[in-house]
Amino acid sequence: MFWTRVLVLCFLTTFLILTFSSVVESAAVRDDAKPADPQGAARQVFMPESDASNFFKRRTRRSVRYYELQAEQRVKIAASERRREYNEEQRNEYENYAEEDRDEINERSRETNEQLREYHYDGLYPRYYWFH
Repeated sequence: MFWTRVLVLCFLTTFLILTFSSVVESAAVRDDAKPADPQGAARQVFMPESDASNFFKRRTRRSVRYYELQAEQRVKIAASERRREYNEEQRNEYENYAEEDRDEINERSRETNEQLREYHYDGLYPRYYWFH
């Protein structure tokens, strides 16, 4: 338990030194339109309110490159939409063809089976009476 007391004492000492030191400045931003004594990084980061509002007013117009990118994206999206519709149409045509072909094959085999049954029918029904 002795080491915890030493640790707390070190933290308190560091806190007091930082609090009463003249090196540390407040992080709060003054409400003045023009700071009285801008220094170093503060001069680069903070600006007066009037300059900030003018900055956003000047930046409302987007660059020409942005509109070019939007137009290019619209062209790409339209092309992919046309390609998707074409592929969907081709797939539907093939599915219709395949379905009709299967129906035709099934109809032909059904007709063939009926003809065979008629040809071999000897008047006896059901099949277990057939002896050939």
